[in-house]
Amino acid sequence: MRAVVVNSFGGPEAVAVVETEVPRPGAGQVRIKVAAASLNPVDAGVRTGVFGGAGERIGLGWDVAGTVDAVGDAGVWSVGDEVVALHYGPVKPLGTHAEYVVVDAAAAAPAPATVDAVHAATLPLNALTAAQALDRLELTPGRSSLLVTGAAGAVGGYAVRLAAHRGIAVTGLAREGDEAFVRSLGARHITSGAVADREFDAVLDAAVLGEPALAWVRDGGRYIGVIPHAEPASVRGVATGAVEVSADGARLAELVRLLDEGVLTTRVAETYALEDAAKAHARLDEGGVRGRLVLVP
Repeated sequence: MRAVVVNSFGGPEAVAVVETEVPRPGAGQVRIKVAAASLNPVDAGVRTGVFGGAGERIGLGWDVAGTVDAVGDAGVWSVGDEVVALHYGPVKPLGTHAEYVVVDAAAAAPAPATVDAVHAATLPLNALTAAQALDRLELTPGRSSLLVTGAAGAVGGYAVRLAAHRGIAVTGLAREGDEAFVRSLGARHITSGAVADREFDAVLDAAVLGEPALAWVRDGGRYIGVIPHAEPASVRGVATGAVEVSADGARLAELVRLLDEGVLTTRVAETYALEDAAKAHARLDEGGVRGRLVLVP
């Protein structure tokens, strides 16, 4: 099969499409024939060596939508089931940017019924990150106020929508051009110059602003970032932390249900053939992408 890997760190030119053996599922695993797999900023981080792994062949890709074509043992999944999954891990020999991928059975969820595989592949990583970050904030519906930075981005957009759906008063920090989108998610829209210090019970910092965002949390409030171990130090009694996303098929199934019910939406910017993975990385590096770039084997 073909798979996208990096053998050395660098720019988009470091991305290679190689021929490799089709992986076999072990106990508690399933193999998915990949229909679509989205490209995320974390993949660029892996490509440039942010997560280490020098000297290893590293497979790229975390999100996948496709069809189960082999199972490691009898379990909840059967050959032919359409699924989505998160294949967690920055340094792994094979990722989801491939024709086949093996994941833990517990990481998969039934595929959405209302969108195609290309759109479904944009859901797992970003929606799970948003949901798990909100869990860490422990906000009270009807009583807590939340600011989401990067509210028009993938994680930020899901966080805004999920928070609003839970009944939390949410404000989205984003550029002026994104106001209509942020408001459509259920948030009050503001730009950076309109935020007052100590205004919110909590901040979910999807834009990775760090200390400036911490200033907007009230004394004793909460701050959660999206890069593990990179959160700012606590001040004024503010609890700080960062979410490290985990694969959770049961939770992903809940998010799929919300997508099918119309609570959540997906955004696809462009699709690329698997052999054009380097071009997709170059487009990601250019910035300004609204929605996900998706690889289609």
